[in-house]
Amino acid sequence: MSNASPVITVENLSKRYRLGTSNRDKTLVGTIRNAVTYPIRNFREIIARRRFEKETSEDSTVLWALKDVSFTVKEGEVLGIIGHNGAGKSSLLKLLSRITYPTTGKITLQGRVSSLLEVGTGFHSELSGRDNVYMNGTVLGMTHKEVEAKFDEIIAFSGVEKHIDTPIKYYSSGMKVRLAFAVAAHLDPEILIIDEVLAVGDLAFQQKCLGKMNSVAKSGRTVLFVSHNMVAVEGLCNRCLLMSSGSVVFDGDVQQAVERYRSASMKLPQHTELAQRKDRKGAGTVRFTNLTINEGAPIKPFEPVIFDITVDSAAHYEDIVIAIQFCKGYREVVTTINNRHQGVKMPLTEGENHFRVVLPKLYLAPGHYLIDLWVGSMTVPEDQIVGAMKIEVEEKDIYNSGLSPKSQWHGDLLAEVCSWEVSVNHQAS
Repeated sequence: MSNASPVITVENLSKRYRLGTSNRDKTLVGTIRNAVTYPIRNFREIIARRRFEKETSEDSTVLWALKDVSFTVKEGEVLGIIGHNGAGKSSLLKLLSRITYPTTGKITLQGRVSSLLEVGTGFHSELSGRDNVYMNGTVLGMTHKEVEAKFDEIIAFSGVEKHIDTPIKYYSSGMKVRLAFAVAAHLDPEILIIDEVLAVGDLAFQQKCLGKMNSVAKSGRTVLFVSHNMVAVEGLCNRCLLMSSGSVVFDGDVQQAVERYRSASMKLPQHTELAQRKDRKGAGTVRFTNLTINEGAPIKPFEPVIFDITVDSAAHYEDIVIAIQFCKGYREVVTTINNRHQGVKMPLTEGENHFRVVLPKLYLAPGHYLIDLWVGSMTVPEDQIVGAMKIEVEEKDIYNSGLSPKSQWHGDLLAEVCSWEVSVNHQAS
């Protein structure tokens, strides 16, 4: 691959947007006022756009989604692109896919590009899955004959054979992404661009996606893969870009990039009040408001861990699921505590509820971890907070061997002391 020619060349790429500042009155009087003052406002907006084109200094209304990004990708490379939300990953892929154009800089692409950036992009909800396959394939650059030749293979890969003549509007999000990925993956492009397709779909489909991307890469074509799933990035990619605030901060070895990404994940505020957290998901009927671990005492392997959790509920629940996940990096789950799986019924009363969860022994190697919280049903969250707290499991000579196992050397999960027996065969001299 070292002698392969570049198929993607990005030079000093930048993209900026002007943040919206509209704050118009929607009342009747306001509507009339807006109509009367429209010519003046329109003139001011034209002037503002001209100034925006010449803007070089910092401006609170200007967002630089990308800033001076440069790199090359050779034929056959599988390039991972990682970074936290807002780092510029999706903006970069949209520029590479020519969905939008850069403010400055240059992109050179050698070969046909197939992109899967959003679930079901280009699908028409009123058309059947069959019609959408033909339409989406055409949009992505396939001829009618190419779609016809690969139609059965696309449908078999997607796993929606029984629903192929059903309108897309009745499909689940998982069915849509499976069909969308199937069309994009069978385009046989020289360059395949994928943005978080593994965030949707069951485990079997995720494995199928990884297998398809592997086969695409082994056939000599190029893959750009954006994901928060570090396990998938490590298993699939042979090079990685780490992005932050619109710039590339690392370009090189996958393991080093992932380790830097994980280290950055651990810099979240340790004492953020959960009641004030805005980055939560769910219906909101139940909300986490506080989390304390070990009452602030050190956390060590093979010792008990106590979680004190407070939730506010707007309704009464006979039984609800509370899950505590230990993660490395972003959503890379190491292990989970779940009351439903353990057969424990957890009722909630309206108002403030306090729970104490006692883990008798912690089987985690020393290192840094993130705690995610979930409350709701088994599949639908009422409240979900990713990175509710960061913790450090301290080093300890748990086996009385004079050594302390570390997660980066021996994995994250520890085992009890086992029996070691040695049988020696003595051969006659």
